[in-house]
Amino acid sequence: MKDRAKEKQHHLVAVDLFSGGGGLTVGLKAAGFHVTAAVEIEPNAIATYKANHPEVKVFANDIKEVSGDELLRTALRHKIDLLAGCPPCQGFTSLTYKYKKADPRNQLIQQFARLVEETKPIAIMMENVPGLEDRGKRLFNEFISRVKRLGYIPNYDVLQAADYGVPQNRRRLVLLAGLGFEIELPAPTHDALARDGRLYRVTVGEALFGVGKPVTLSRSRSFGGPKAFNWHVVRTLSEVNRKRLKMARAGRSWKRIPKSLRPKCHKSGETGFSNVYGKMSTLSIAPTITGGCTTLSKGRFGHPRQLRTISVREAALLQTFPEDYVIDTDYMEHACNIIGNALPCTFAEILSRQCAEAILKNAQ
Repeated sequence: MKDRAKEKQHHLVAVDLFSGGGGLTVGLKAAGFHVTAAVEIEPNAIATYKANHPEVKVFANDIKEVSGDELLRTALRHKIDLLAGCPPCQGFTSLTYKYKKADPRNQLIQQFARLVEETKPIAIMMENVPGLEDRGKRLFNEFISRVKRLGYIPNYDVLQAADYGVPQNRRRLVLLAGLGFEIELPAPTHDALARDGRLYRVTVGEALFGVGKPVTLSRSRSFGGPKAFNWHVVRTLSEVNRKRLKMARAGRSWKRIPKSLRPKCHKSGETGFSNVYGKMSTLSIAPTITGGCTTLSKGRFGHPRQLRTISVREAALLQTFPEDYVIDTDYMEHACNIIGNALPCTFAEILSRQCAEAILKNAQ
């Protein structure tokens, strides 16, 4: 029976929507899924995805132009077991919502719903920002209603990726749904205090252990470019930022920095984002890795022991990408966005395994 279950699992088919550079696909593959198709529109992310997953059919299109039939044709049985994806909803993040600007990407969740309707997968997996559940309540409720009408039973909650072995503070809304059956959200495997038999959370020090010194982006240009250094590359810090970082205390806010060194926006008071111009602690998890992960003004992205930010490769390690994962772009901004926008691979694997087990159990 076990061998038969393994054989079935080997043939489970998944499709990755809004795939980015492929972090979710890494997790899907590790959980036993055969990923047959991916949809992505950004050229640098597409190049990175193809470099690491050459066997997958990539639809390099606006998702509005991709049909369910096209996705189904990539699967041998013309059947998708798991339709998974992370539709961009930047308009509902805590960093952007205060500006009250309508972001057309917020509507992409309904394209996900359309493809569910057109492909009728056995299960659905969606990850998104926590703000979708409240700030994007109308769109989220519409998505829920559409999949329920098809017979799916959704189960969702905001999960902390650090509780599943990711060395990072990353809270995300996760939705799992089976066609006619429920998929339970996975139980946490890690805990800050290792309570209830769980493991201790993975720290920055553990994740970056043994990583050598990086090169600056400008220096890498003289020796083949950043890809020649596996993107273990940092930006050149200005002298004032070096001074700020020198005064910062690991794991603490910018308030440790003397007012004379603070940017103008932080000199007049104690308001503003507390994580900027700070450095990580080796004994704790990292802050949320974003597309600004190599810029001091965009978060607590200072290296815990060296007078620099973390490198792009170190950001990828904190996102639990494999050390040899290819970042196929020559541009720092695109490399950071590919890594910062990804679903952490370890987290993706755990969610994918939860779906695989439920699919196999209910397919018997």
